[in-house]
Amino acid sequence: MKNSLTGKTATITGGTRGIGRAIVERLLEEGLSVAFCGQSDESVQRAAEELSQRYSGRVFGRKCDVSQPGEVQAFFTFAQEKLGRFDILVNNAGVGLFASVEQLTFDQWRRMIDLNLSGVYYCCHEVIPRMKAAGGGYIINISSLAGKNPFAGGAGYNASKFGLNGFTEAMMLDHRNDNIRVTYIMPGSVDTQFSHGAPAPWKIAPEDIAEVVVTLVALPQRTLVSRVEIRPLKPPK
Repeated sequence: MKNSLTGKTATITGGTRGIGRAIVERLLEEGLSVAFCGQSDESVQRAAEELSQRYSGRVFGRKCDVSQPGEVQAFFTFAQEKLGRFDILVNNAGVGLFASVEQLTFDQWRRMIDLNLSGVYYCCHEVIPRMKAAGGGYIINISSLAGKNPFAGGAGYNASKFGLNGFTEAMMLDHRNDNIRVTYIMPGSVDTQFSHGAPAPWKIAPEDIAEVVVTLVALPQRTLVSRVEIRPLKPPK
């Protein structure tokens, strides 16, 4: 029997657009209350206003750069006040900056490691004690197939996602007996602004990733899917 999701709560990072926005909307459709963050006040306010038209009283947004521990602490305090508890955390915020090692700048390297890897640690560090105190929860980290498949120009991004996969697997082993399920999702090419290209119908839709998230969190509590790989069915030949 699937878990009922109605009345549960979810906290989503990077929830104003792309995969994160699709996850926010899909979980709201399932009856959850959702707190999300984004990197600018403008994007957060716009998303919150749009979503509140359909889900008034169940969706709450706040600006947060997850690479900054102080902002992460403030966001989780905000989410606690709005939601009351943490049933689900989806770490989606991330950035991709692509260049060879020679051309990759110090700032670009730091930005990817700080946001894609350290930011996930900061969020998990905040939420795990709260989940343990409440009897359990579910953490889903949005990684990438770049976390197992290196490519030219991807050294910094590959490093951040390889690291995220290892971090997530170790965290799963640390906390599975605390009744905290942990999964990472590795999408291939997704049709979002992140890919910096024109819309492409062959790519994975953000809504497809959101559907996977719903499937995972609705599984019986006894069951854990530790990782998911997702690819476009028919990429260009």
